[in-house]
Order: sequence, then structure tokens, then C-alpha cells
Amino acid sequence: MTEKKRCGMTDDDTPARPPAGTGSGATTLGLCSVTFRRLPAAEVAGCAARAGLEAVEWGADVHAPPGEPATVRAVREATDRHGLVCCSYGSYFRASPGEAAGFPAVARAAVLLGAPRIRVWAGGTGSAATAPDARRTTAAGLREAARIAADHGLELATEFHTGTLTDTVASTVRLLDEVGADNVRTYWQPPLDTPDEEALAGLAELGDRVTAMHVFSWWPGNSRLPLAAREDLWSAALRRVNGRGIEALLEFVPGDDPAVLAREAATLRRAAGRPAAPRP
Repeated sequence: MTEKKRCGMTDDDTPARPPAGTGSGATTLGLCSVTFRRLPAAEVAGCAARAGLEAVEWGADVHAPPGEPATVRAVREATDRHGLVCCSYGSYFRASPGEAAGFPAVARAAVLLGAPRIRVWAGGTGSAATAPDARRTTAAGLREAARIAADHGLELATEFHTGTLTDTVASTVRLLDEVGADNVRTYWQPPLDTPDEEALAGLAELGDRVTAMHVFSWWPGNSRLPLAAREDLWSAALRRVNGRGIEALLEFVPGDDPAVLAREAATLRRAAGRPAAPRP
């Protein structure tokens, strides 16, 4: 099977990658490379470009390991070749004491990729289960990572996720205040099994602290649905962040299937109020 067919396209229906929209505050539409961990990075970039997306968040686990600069450079070349930008480096740094020595390599990899931001995790336990001393340790670890990131001209953003100190809006706001660094913000995604209005209220409460969103359609639990199944949620979410210049990044499509990416990207464009990708 050709790469193009794996991405759900033929020679007759490949869209050209459209411009990112008008105005500096336009939302960038992209893809998290972890969505297709089993594909080579060059193929992930090709699929994203042919689906009319504009950016990739490259994951540090498979596609761009921080200890492999030659691999990271090749990923950067593939990104550039397909007319994409790297909007973020998806690291798995959790701000534990033993990780501090390795963070400079993570920052260097982000610079090689041309990423302006590193995605990090706020510890390894949920906010309700984390003792005060452990919370202070995580905040200190993020503060030090933010200092190193700033030295490299980078921003940090915490994953908004269960099992971390950014598992609720209130804990996320508190942690960002505890870290107290201007270059640290957060991602957002709808918490599992949370009704649309409650999820959107949390997004509104986070406000300008949100720098990017991971976009998926799960319900109930982690059952993966086509993005169109929760299109109303995403249309409302994207309206609320319109003009802020953030990224909306597709993640974990149904079946991890590259063939559905074009469909999911078309839904994302529609939810963002953007025109369909033009034909070449």
C-alpha cells in the first residue's frame, strides 16, 4: 500500500496544504505524532500535510528521542520538506528529582526541531493523592525546567491529564501560580466523561493560560469516536480560543488508523470555521 493510500487519499483527492488563516491570532491546526507511533516520522509528516494540516507536535518517545540528535534533525528535515511547522516537542519529563539532569538534552532537541514549546507532565500522581512536600518538589522541578527552557528561548506547557497535578482546573491554576514562571502555560483537553458545558467552563476558567489543545472525541471513557461525534464541543471550544494564536492538535484517532486522518482533519477545519482545504 502506498503512503498516500494509508493516509486515506488518492492522487485525485489530495488537498493542498492551505494557509494557516488570516491574522496573527489564527488557530493553527495540527497533529500529535504519537497518534501514529508505528509510522516513520517522514510518513507522519506526509499524512499531516496531505490532510491539510499545518503543524506537528513531535513526540519524544518514538519519533524524536532527545538522545538521538541525528534522528531529531531528520525529523526537522521531513517537517520542513512537507511545508509544516513543529509547534511543540512532546516530552515525557515529569519534573521528578531524578530527571533534572536530563532536561537540557530535551531543550536542545526542541531547538533542533524548531519547536517553540516543550510539553511536560506535572508529576506522576493526581492532585488529590499528592502530599504537600511532593507537590512542592514537582513545582520546583518545573520551575528549574522553565529556567532552562527560557535559556533556550522556549516555553513549557503542562499536559492537562489525570494522574498528574494538572488533573483539574483548580489544581492546574494553583500549580502554575506555584511555579511562577512567565514561560509556563498549559494544554487543555476535555476531561473524560465530562459533559460539554462543564468541560467548556473549565476551558474558560483557564483562559489565557491555555497555549494548545489536544483534540479527540472520546465517549464514554476512552472509547474513540469520529471527531464529528463531538463536533459541537469542539466548535464551541475553538470559538472560545479564536484569536489567541494557539494550536488545536488532533490526537488518537479511531483505531490509530492513518486512513481516517483526512476525515478527522476536515471535521477539525469545519469546527474551527475554516474553509475546506483547496484542491491543488
